[in-house]
Amino acid sequence: MKNQPRYDPASESGGPHTAEPLTASIDGANGASDLQHELDARLNPGKTGASETDAPTANVAQSKPSRIPLRFVKAAAGIAIVAVFGWLPLRALLQTSSVEAIVNSRLVTLRSPIDGKISSGAGLSGDPGIVAEGTLILRVVNTRGDHVRLDDLRSQMSRLENERPSLVSKIASARAAQKDLARQAALFTEGRIRQLEARIAEIQASIEAAAARREEAAAAVERALSLIKSGSVSSVELGRLTRDQTIALQTEIGARRRLDATQVELTAARDGTFLGDSYNDRPSSVQREEEMRQRAEGLTADLAHAEAQIAWLAGEIESERSRYVSRSEAELKFPVAGRVWEILTAPGEDVRAGQPLVRLLDCSGAVVTANVTESVYNSLQLGSVAHFRPSAGGPELAGTVVNLTGSAGAPANLAINPDALSKEPYRATISVPALNNGSNNCPVGRTGRVIFSADSARGP
Repeated sequence: MKNQPRYDPASESGGPHTAEPLTASIDGANGASDLQHELDARLNPGKTGASETDAPTANVAQSKPSRIPLRFVKAAAGIAIVAVFGWLPLRALLQTSSVEAIVNSRLVTLRSPIDGKISSGAGLSGDPGIVAEGTLILRVVNTRGDHVRLDDLRSQMSRLENERPSLVSKIASARAAQKDLARQAALFTEGRIRQLEARIAEIQASIEAAAARREEAAAAVERALSLIKSGSVSSVELGRLTRDQTIALQTEIGARRRLDATQVELTAARDGTFLGDSYNDRPSSVQREEEMRQRAEGLTADLAHAEAQIAWLAGEIESERSRYVSRSEAELKFPVAGRVWEILTAPGEDVRAGQPLVRLLDCSGAVVTANVTESVYNSLQLGSVAHFRPSAGGPELAGTVVNLTGSAGAPANLAINPDALSKEPYRATISVPALNNGSNNCPVGRTGRVIFSADSARGP
């Protein structure tokens, strides 16, 4: 700032003072104070020496209280910045940690179960989120499936179903014929019994007549014996009378034998067996009724067999139909909750059985793959406590060392091959349960660092 000339009031009144420019140097530290002291020195020359002597002291006294705290504040701020930004790298150097770390997950490869053509499913809609278990991904359709056995089974089923009404009709006809023959046999049996009863009555009458003739012959013989002594009856007549008595006796005996035989026939007839010389033990009506009964039973057995065959064929047809459907169409669904990692086919493509179609991320099995230095690797053990610190920020996630592969080949079913971490050859796998709680949206590929606990890193 330039000093502007000012006029002294004493010069206008003719005073001894001449006009001098007031040079008030207004700088950053003494602006207002120096101007005030210079003005006092101009107006009161007698006090100039004292003012000039006291002014620096006063200025120093005023300037020291204002400058000293500012310096201390600046120094303290600088020390704090150095401490903070210097301790963080030092702390990182002192921690037992990985060189690189990446969130990884195991892959599930879905293969085609049959030959056929690909048809897209709902799982390929491009939704980046986690897909629930059981969601349809792809459908494989085989329009050239073998259905020869299914057609053969259906043909057998149709043949048996067509034979069933015929068997039912034959059974009904045989039952009707059997019923009619049974009625005829019952009538014959009833008539035969009545016939035998009448014959028995006739034989009984013959027996009574023969008994009467026997008694008459016996009486004649007795009279002849009494008269032969007097000579009234000759011996020839006595012999004839004796012969008539014997014939009458034998006639009665024969009639009684016929009665016994007829009684036997009657008893057999009542029991359903017929005895005679001119016919078999059973009449033709009874035999035909028996034949009809056997035929009806055989047809009933055939019908039961046909129904059993129909039931068996129904089960076989259902099983074969299920097998045909499984061979002609297959649906591929998410076996676990996860994301589509790689699609190896496209809708309309012909595929073979066993061909890989889709690779899925098993989001329920997310792990952290890290590579470490040789010294850190040798200090680790299975079960060591670790913490994963994401590079994108956020809280540290607790975990446990579950696999130490060293420089050997890493498992082939991981989404990101651990060989991609090439800064150090020693690799470890850390299980981090917080990555599998479903809230991280399966963050495979996210980077970070793994901090190993000092106690677990030293080992037992």
